[in-house]
Amino acid sequence: MSQHGSEIPEEGYNKILKFCASGDDFAGRREYTAAIDEYNKAWSLIPEPKDHWHASTWVLAALIDAYFLAGRNDYALDALQYVMTCPDAIGNPFLHLRFGEVLFELGEKDAAANELIRAYAIEGEQIFAAEDPKYFEFLKTKAIINEANTSEEI
Repeated sequence: MSQHGSEIPEEGYNKILKFCASGDDFAGRREYTAAIDEYNKAWSLIPEPKDHWHASTWVLAALIDAYFLAGRNDYALDALQYVMTCPDAIGNPFLHLRFGEVLFELGEKDAAANELIRAYAIEGEQIFAAEDPKYFEFLKTKAIINEANTSEEI
C-alpha cells in the first residue's frame, strides 16, 4: 500500500493480510476478542507513521468493527479518532456510521448525529439496513430525512 510513493514491503504486507483474514474468520464466528487480537497483530506490523498508510485505514476499520460488536466502545472511540487521520477515512460511510453508533452508545448524542448524518448523506438509508434500528430512528429525530436521499439538520 502506498505511502507517498513507497510501499509496505511485500512480506510485511502479506503478514498483515494473514492476520486480518484470521481476524475476519473469528469475527464471522462472533469471537470478537480473538478477532481483536488478530487485528492488533496486523496493526503492529504497519510501519510508522501509521497514519500515512492506506492499510491503516482498513485494518483499523476491522478493529473498530470488532470493538463495537464486542461492546468495547471506549476502545472503538480511540481507534475511530485515530483512523480519521488516515488516508480515505473521512468520507468513508462505514467509518462515519460506526463513529456515530459508538458516540451514541457513549452518550455523545450531538456528535453521534453529526457522524450518522454523514453516513446517511453518502450511502442513504441502506447503510442502516443491517444495524440496530435505534440508530436510524435516532437520526430521524435529529434530521429531516426525505425520499430524495437528502437531509437537513434540525
